[in-house]
Amino acid sequence: QVQLVESGGGLVQAGGSLRLSCAASGRTISGLSMGWFRQAPGKEREEVAAISREGGCIYYADSVRGRFTCSRDNAKNTVYLQMSSLKPEDTAVYYCAARLLGVSTTPRRYSYWGQGTQVTVSS
Repeated sequence: QVQLVESGGGLVQAGGSLRLSCAASGRTISGLSMGWFRQAPGKEREEVAAISREGGCIYYADSVRGRFTCSRDNAKNTVYLQMSSLKPEDTAVYYCAARLLGVSTTPRRYSYWGQGTQVTVSS
């Protein structure tokens, strides 16, 4: 079992930055594929970034590419999502997720989820 806890969300003005963290417990994240997802009210959950089991951030949604950067620190058992140049449309609950197999953009393929952290970007 893997327990995931996100932190770092909050209220920020457009153009600002936030760094989200996702701390894992129960087992090491080494060897797990990790995904960052978000869900805005009335919208489907979408993946914004994914980190491969080997460690690299290999996927960004078009809407965040060039503004968001994901990373992992296996020693701290934590993954991060650095968000810059934030826009009001980035407002959502952000989740991290983990799976034993390779990265996927499909939420239902992830076995483990955090509780989410709210990000609100004001205009």
